[in-house]
Amino acid sequence: MGELYVIDHPLVVDKVSMLRNEETGNKEFRELVEEIALLICYEATRNIALKEVIIKTPIGFTQCKVIADKKFALIPILRAGIGMTDGMLKLMPTAKVGHVGLYRDPETLNPVEYYCKLPSDVEERDVYIIDPMLATGGTASAAIQFLKEKGVKAMKFLCIIACPEGVERLKKEHPDVDIYTAAYDEKLNDHGYIVPGLGDAGDRLFGTK
Repeated sequence: MGELYVIDHPLVVDKVSMLRNEETGNKEFRELVEEIALLICYEATRNIALKEVIIKTPIGFTQCKVIADKKFALIPILRAGIGMTDGMLKLMPTAKVGHVGLYRDPETLNPVEYYCKLPSDVEERDVYIIDPMLATGGTASAAIQFLKEKGVKAMKFLCIIACPEGVERLKKEHPDVDIYTAAYDEKLNDHGYIVPGLGDAGDRLFGTK
């Protein structure tokens, strides 16, 4: 069963509080999303395999450990997922980046695909799907299913805010995918927005309404 990991580090908690504030401007919001993404990535990569190598220091030789396989892929869900990408790339600079474009139909709340561009060897990589909000879970579930159909086997889903409805849907439809989030909120409202949440992440990232 996929696990839910809520990152409750004080630095993360503090930055999420600033994200929620309606008075936080677009520039600061973007910077906070990038910083929180980096910190979530730090936790989500905790179990990456290591291998031993011999390193020559200025003093002599020593046995060290390095990442065994640097084949990673970051797949932001357009458009808001883009805001988390640069923060994660600071920790995983060798990762390839793909994009999946899905939007939520305002009436049915179901995801509709409109764009997809993935690394040619994505099925050989450890994939991190990223989207700031896990609300109904429909978009995230559709993206995961699409990647599974492309042959991807190792996936994790990273977000900043999650709620019970979205988490339960992912656990039911994709029990093999772990979820990493900076906050676990109360519920969805009648419009499919997370409560208390932070509003529309895409609009606040890009200054649109």
